Amino acid sequence: MEFLKIMHLRGPNIWTYRPVLEAWLDIGVLEDSPSNLMSGFYERLTAWLPSLAQHRCGIGELGGFLLRLREGTWSGHILEHVTLELQTLAGMQGGFGKARSTSVRGVYKVVVRSRDEKVSRAALYAGRDLVMAAIEDKPFDVSAAISHLRVMVDALCLGPSTACIVAAATERRIPSIRLTDGNLVQLGYGARQHRVWTAETDKTSAIAEGISRDKDLTKSLLQACGVPVPEGSVVETAAEAWEAALDIGLPVVVKPTDGNHGRGVSMELMTQLEVEAAFRLADEEGSEVLVERFVRGHEHRLLIVGGKLAAAARGESISVFGNGVFTIRQLIELQINTDPRRGVEEEFPLEPILIDQNPAVIFEIERQGYAVDAVLPKGESIIVQRNGNVACDVTDLVHPEVAAVAALAARIVGLDVAGIDIVALDISKPLAPQQGAIVEVNAGPGLLMHLKPAEGQPRPVGKAIVDSLFAQNQSGRIPIVGISGSSGKTLVSRILARLIHLNGQHVGLACSDGLYVGERQVEKKNSSTWAASQKLLMNRKIEAAVIENSVTTILTEGLGYDRCQVGIITNIDPVQHFGEHYIETYDQVYNVMRTQIDVVLDDGVAVLNAADPMSAEIAQLCDGEVIFFAKEANLPVIEAHLKQGGRAVIQEEGRLLLVTGSHKLLFAQSEKVPMLVTENVCLDHVLAAVAGAWALGVSPNLISAGINTFKAKKI
Repeated sequence: MEFLKIMHLRGPNIWTYRPVLEAWLDIGVLEDSPSNLMSGFYERLTAWLPSLAQHRCGIGELGGFLLRLREGTWSGHILEHVTLELQTLAGMQGGFGKARSTSVRGVYKVVVRSRDEKVSRAALYAGRDLVMAAIEDKPFDVSAAISHLRVMVDALCLGPSTACIVAAATERRIPSIRLTDGNLVQLGYGARQHRVWTAETDKTSAIAEGISRDKDLTKSLLQACGVPVPEGSVVETAAEAWEAALDIGLPVVVKPTDGNHGRGVSMELMTQLEVEAAFRLADEEGSEVLVERFVRGHEHRLLIVGGKLAAAARGESISVFGNGVFTIRQLIELQINTDPRRGVEEEFPLEPILIDQNPAVIFEIERQGYAVDAVLPKGESIIVQRNGNVACDVTDLVHPEVAAVAALAARIVGLDVAGIDIVALDISKPLAPQQGAIVEVNAGPGLLMHLKPAEGQPRPVGKAIVDSLFAQNQSGRIPIVGISGSSGKTLVSRILARLIHLNGQHVGLACSDGLYVGERQVEKKNSSTWAASQKLLMNRKIEAAVIENSVTTILTEGLGYDRCQVGIITNIDPVQHFGEHYIETYDQVYNVMRTQIDVVLDDGVAVLNAADPMSAEIAQLCDGEVIFFAKEANLPVIEAHLKQGGRAVIQEEGRLLLVTGSHKLLFAQSEKVPMLVTENVCLDHVLAAVAGAWALGVSPNLISAGINTFKAKKI
């Protein structure tokens, strides 16, 4: 099997609304060998990937693909399913896949859902090697292949916290753009966007974040506003730490003022030796050291989003129990790190305890009179970690007063999303009677403990963050007009951008003439591309976007946006597109062009050429309204559409009209429009642009002024 070409279609395409990887695969002589004719192939493949039994394939039932294997199917189809399964086993869900033959014998288009191009490419090549090994009865290390892909997924895909926010946005049909290889993501388009970076948003104040990193400053601000915090002071030496401990009263906590994730934190210290040793530990983790009163109770993390409690989790100290045989190091591995909830990857709610990388654990063990490699006597137990194990959901137990205090703390610091650490004996009761206190306020809090708690139910924290950024009536979308067709796209794009500009919106234009922001050309090269579209949609000044999409763009890149307010098809000349990317039939051209209309929003509009039979036929696929345009007013398509109360832009006896049902509104005389008279512009293109502007609510007066002053030929 040979890959002739592999393309990453990063936007809606002829296959699906989602990004896919499309591979042109030449299976050569295997075209004569379907799966039912290859001895032992079925058994070898299913032994390596038994989970293929979950694939429904064409029959829509579990085991559907295996049935196809037994009956006989070709290698391209098999590669599709194997690639999807490898992605799934590596932790990157796929789901969608297609395998279609081309007009060239033995050449297939294999398409798989791709959340990350590099991972999907690696899965495709691994899938090819696996299938060939099964065909040729050669060994293949499936575990190694999956492990390699899993490492790639962990390194390249969104982390679980950011992914849950993007998923929540998608659920509300808010679009997203990944801005870096990391976790910086844009939600929404243009002027209506917001950005998130894990649990930080573009509403997260830099000042607030700086305050939260300074634990002593945070405490002083909270204390000044009546929020319960443990008394304490910053110290510079181990001797000062002991003096502060005596002033505060034992036991105490020693921690770095700017640490995180519990690093360098030592709790319930009772002696001078413990305090001084804890000082040295904290001093290595941060710039300053804080000594404060030890608050009795359980550690809790309350997630505050937009001033409201979104989730809460409780932590517990971790102990090991001796048997008189194993060392403490061995007991940690056997009793703690074997917990399936613990792992180094982001998907695990709890981290393993790695002794040699965690001086605080060694300190905790030694202060109880043991060495790490000492055998713990039978019946004895020691604490190995007092904090950092917050993973038990207690959201429904939080007392309203406690939630209110936590929300107040977030507001005092100035954080829109905050992790409030509270120590209390009982989180279901007010803090004051039990002498509970807020011990930290954290910016950019981890979300995994709430998404995958070790105990209790997951909480929709991604939704809470999205809802705090976008009101329920907001989608984060700006008006987008996508324009496809066989000819006239660029001119229609330019006219329409001009009309939107006259309507008072800061418009972006991406077309074959270049990239424009407002009336300024920022790129002179062909910009009818996915990348150019993305540039417009990332621009915070853009209030509306007009984007030209050629057939080549749709076939090789996909659309540069997920959905649009208006989709325009100027005309379709099928023969013009034959021979490109194995497109050789009228139905195939139809499927390419329909892509532009498939993505029109429910409350959007498709603008279609009534005189073009194929364009008119696509009207039935639009989820929103349809506006037809035509030079001839008496076309059956127009007449039927208007009888149903539809809209059309037509020419009638030299008059250019906006028509709704039986109501007609004149917006120009064709013989008086300069670009029609002196520049020989095709009337169809003018009507298409006018229909697009009308769909966006541009007034007839502005439309008239715009087309009467537009210059088709640029100076």
